Amino acid sequence: MSGNLSFTQELRQQGLIINDNDIINQNNNKIEENNQYEVIENKSDDENYIYIGKKPSMNYVLIINSRMLNGLDEMTIKARGKSISKAVDVAEIVTNRFITDANDDNIKISTEVIDRDDGSKTKVSSIEIVISRNN
Repeated sequence: MSGNLSFTQELRQQGLIINDNDIINQNNNKIEENNQYEVIENKSDDENYIYIGKKPSMNYVLIINSRMLNGLDEMTIKARGKSISKAVDVAEIVTNRFITDANDDNIKISTEVIDRDDGSKTKVSSIEIVISRNN
């Protein structure tokens, strides 16, 4: 730990804390819990993907920012249904406020067929937004 920073302040400075309830571990692929923190679990083995859900937009923005500052040249944001508008917001915040040398020109929209609990099928809109650095 450096200087007069607390453990929490140092993790926040390194981009590892999203808020007081969430910490991202260095590998972004497992959950660690203690009395103060819960780690966000990466749903994919590929760290280039992030799935947008119910968490606040800035959680996703900071995860993408952290990963891209740690060397990733490309991140893919995926969302379905009501989360699509949040995915667009996240992509815009990342490219306009945090990583201004990145672009989000590669966008794919589609419809996915989902099995419901009652056995029927339903169609859900989905989006993939690829954010890549301009080299």
